Amino acid sequence: MMAPMASEKSTVLPASEAAPSSSAQPEPASAARTWGVPFVIAGIVLAALNLRPAITSLGALLEEVRVGLGMSGSVAGVLTSVPPLCFAVFGSLAPRLARRFGPVAVVCGGMAAIATGLLVRPFTGSTAAFLATSALALAGIAVSNVLMPVVIKEWFPQRVGSMTGLYSMALALGTSLAAAITVPVTEALGGNWKTGLAVWAALAAAAVLPWLPLLRGRRSDMAERKASPQPTAKLKITRSRTAWSLAVFFGLQATGAYITMGWMPQIFRDAGVSAGTAGVLLAITMAVGVPLSFVIPRMAARMNHQGPIVVALGICGLIGYTGLYLAPAGGAWVWALVLGVSNCSFPLALTMVGMRARTGPGVVQLSAFAQSAGYLLSIPGPLLVGVLYQHSGGWEAPIVLMGALLVPQILFGVMAGRQRTVEDECAT
Repeated sequence: MMAPMASEKSTVLPASEAAPSSSAQPEPASAARTWGVPFVIAGIVLAALNLRPAITSLGALLEEVRVGLGMSGSVAGVLTSVPPLCFAVFGSLAPRLARRFGPVAVVCGGMAAIATGLLVRPFTGSTAAFLATSALALAGIAVSNVLMPVVIKEWFPQRVGSMTGLYSMALALGTSLAAAITVPVTEALGGNWKTGLAVWAALAAAAVLPWLPLLRGRRSDMAERKASPQPTAKLKITRSRTAWSLAVFFGLQATGAYITMGWMPQIFRDAGVSAGTAGVLLAITMAVGVPLSFVIPRMAARMNHQGPIVVALGICGLIGYTGLYLAPAGGAWVWALVLGVSNCSFPLALTMVGMRARTGPGVVQLSAFAQSAGYLLSIPGPLLVGVLYQHSGGWEAPIVLMGALLVPQILFGVMAGRQRTVEDECAT
């Protein structure tokens, strides 16, 4: 049974602090900035398209990169664990950067870092330099991950759900495209893996452009904020139960997503499914998220409590893992589909970040805390699955672990979905 639904506007802004109608208060609040809304929308979409190709394009060509750079298998394994570590470390710096330069300027710099890292890393010639330039690109992704909900909250305070849905849909699309077309594009460009990886820098460079006109207004915006000061005191975010619940929920859903992307094709192949079909099944799992990533945030923003969506997505995951345990090949297409639905906990978590904080600074701190702590929590999951697979000689134990992790994910997600804000909790 779904929770009572409210309008997206009234859910995003509590009744006690409801904003005037859109005719009286443009989005964002400063009428002088309304000209920038089309640039922000374009920037959000292009930025989202660039937040995963650095990872999934490398995954598609990992064997060629390993051979080309003379990497050992263990170093290549470490390379696959670098993204969540960078997301946690560099994401924690985003609030400080946002206070110093503003969210728009930091996201613009993040896109430039992604473009530079992707362009340079294939041609470095050494494993250490490849890792360093990968870290540069991942740093740009990390700060943009944290600040995108902040940009949405500041520019579209009455449309958090729909704009988060647009952002999440573009992110899922970028993830799927990079995984699906990196190899064909590499072959079309002569078969050189260096060119196949570097080509994604062009998309990142394009993502810089919409943010540039917005930088002109940054000084006037900061002067306007000084003239009309808002409370910017740093919250003691660790005192908030909602912040902790959201961080654990974010980390567990990220764990499930990384396990799915890293191991699901191998599960199918070990069950007798061909390599080509296993790849198609993974593509289906990822493609399901494209439309649902737009629908789920809009639905969540209209609900007083997001717990029912958390439970529904968790049940889909339990069905998928049960199917993988009992009949991985027989129902492969069904399991791939329901696991794709379950992985849509990511856009739901992003939506709740924007809804569980009332102020812009609150969103910055909550986003940084939830994502940094969450990504740290997600690091051991895929590695543990590999260890269990190696030592047990099969997929029964790893699949049981995957299903078991969904139980706390549901519990903490329900707690994070309650209608309250971190500002109120930190004040008590």
